[in-house]
Amino acid sequence: MYKEIEKIVKESARGLLEEDFFSEIMVPSNPEYGDYSSNAPFKIAKITGGNPMEVAETIVKKIKESKDDRFKKIEGVSPGFINFTLSDSFLKKELLGIISSGDSYGSNSNGKGRVVIIDYSSPNIAKQFGVGHLRSTIIGQSIYNILKFSGWKCIGDNHLGDWGTQFGKLIFQIKKNKLHNEIGELTLGELEELYVAFHKDVKEDPEIEEEGRKWFKKLEDGDKEATRIWQSCVDTSIKEFNIMYDILGVKIDMALGESFYTKMTDDIVKEVKEKGIASESKGALVVKFPDESLPPIILVKSDGTTTYLTRDLATIKYRIEKWDPDKIIYEVGNDQLLYFKQVFEIVKLMEWSKKASLVHIAHGLVRWKHGKFSTRKGETVHLEDILDETVRKTREIIERSEIIADISKEEKNEISRVAGIGAVKYNDLSQHYSRDILFDWEKMLNLKGNSSPYLQYTFARANRVVERSGKKEVIDNFESIELSTREESILRKIRLFPQVVEEAEKMLSPNVICNFLFSLSQSYNAFYSKEKIIKSEKEDFRIAITIVVAQVIKSGLSLLGIGAPEKM
Repeated sequence: MYKEIEKIVKESARGLLEEDFFSEIMVPSNPEYGDYSSNAPFKIAKITGGNPMEVAETIVKKIKESKDDRFKKIEGVSPGFINFTLSDSFLKKELLGIISSGDSYGSNSNGKGRVVIIDYSSPNIAKQFGVGHLRSTIIGQSIYNILKFSGWKCIGDNHLGDWGTQFGKLIFQIKKNKLHNEIGELTLGELEELYVAFHKDVKEDPEIEEEGRKWFKKLEDGDKEATRIWQSCVDTSIKEFNIMYDILGVKIDMALGESFYTKMTDDIVKEVKEKGIASESKGALVVKFPDESLPPIILVKSDGTTTYLTRDLATIKYRIEKWDPDKIIYEVGNDQLLYFKQVFEIVKLMEWSKKASLVHIAHGLVRWKHGKFSTRKGETVHLEDILDETVRKTREIIERSEIIADISKEEKNEISRVAGIGAVKYNDLSQHYSRDILFDWEKMLNLKGNSSPYLQYTFARANRVVERSGKKEVIDNFESIELSTREESILRKIRLFPQVVEEAEKMLSPNVICNFLFSLSQSYNAFYSKEKIIKSEKEDFRIAITIVVAQVIKSGLSLLGIGAPEKM
């Protein structure tokens, strides 16, 4: 609707100035100021030197001449805004339109014809999923869902950390412990313990650090024994990663690890040299940035082995040549801010694409009460343990609250699983990705607060109302219905869902969706507790409202990658 309002304002402003102008259509934070507000009078007055209020009054007068019945009120307000309030009749007509739109309501075609590659999750081989891996995985998946809902062709790429010096260290430790002949029997947890043990041993014998480097050099040179051990570690890791993705309900289009790009690194190094972007320094190949705008970064180490940078540059060139993307998004922690600035600047200097924009979604840390986690110190809190504990706590809450009384034990287990995992995801997604996340089970599982279980319970409640009414479809003319304050509040909020999706798409931030769903759920629960629905004089109309609320909550949760149990 805001695009239509922008068009109306522009058409009504003709004659005030000849040139085109951009005005922002906003949703006022205070409902008393209407459903939408335009700052066009300020924009026009700035260009013409006129008075914003006089411009507002002129535009309002012109708009009112059209007698557009979609608006109940259009007014110019000081110091120079135009406020629009939708009419009750328009809201009621829209209700049926939203129902007929079904799951597609809120979607758009902003990304039609455009390609986006989203690099997310990217766990390291031979390490269990820690709670820190959660953020990249679920934020990346939600951004993927939102962009796809907005018409983009999305390509999700799980850039596995399966190459680098750490694998030389692991291979050395495996050989040291004489486990190389039973490598296929080791679990991911045991591989991680070996990696932790290596770093403990280094403290007592620093020289073994060099042994780890030597084994990685062997791996890069194609040594059969190093490759065999490495491949077994990769196979074990991917098998266990896929189990975790199934638990989280995450599906990534492809998984191309760093090793996939190693065969391309020689060409990258050659091209970087030819373009004069890198030079030798103490035996290593280093990129130095113009005007020293960024610190230098190593492209090839002095022993001839590649770095993350070499492989990341190969990855970007491969992606550009294969998919010709309009955008490449990296969902990686904010501790990599400097690194990605360096990477993006090198790509710019290489002039590989005039089309693709590179974006770093820099998420904050996941923290416990004692602070940051570290695999090297052996202090990782494993994600699987967190999810199991959350599901267990969810089941306890369900049993205590008696909110589920008429379903089987198996159904309770499934609801506990969906609600528990949803709670973990929502605790993260409901906050802006740049913020650090503190694990707080009490907040996450609060059935009355801003949590996934609260939204899921609202959906299940609405679903139950519709089920009890026996009216899965409501087709009627609601023109004669007089709206109550609570009904009007819900209808005005529902109308904002398409705009909320566009805002989340533009900002690449799922928390916008969360804020909207929480507000809508609050409005519906207030309506449910105060207004009679079934067997009321407005039963059909109120069931229609309930159908739409359930529909939009389910769609919103789907964009977040969270399930919506029909019973709860």
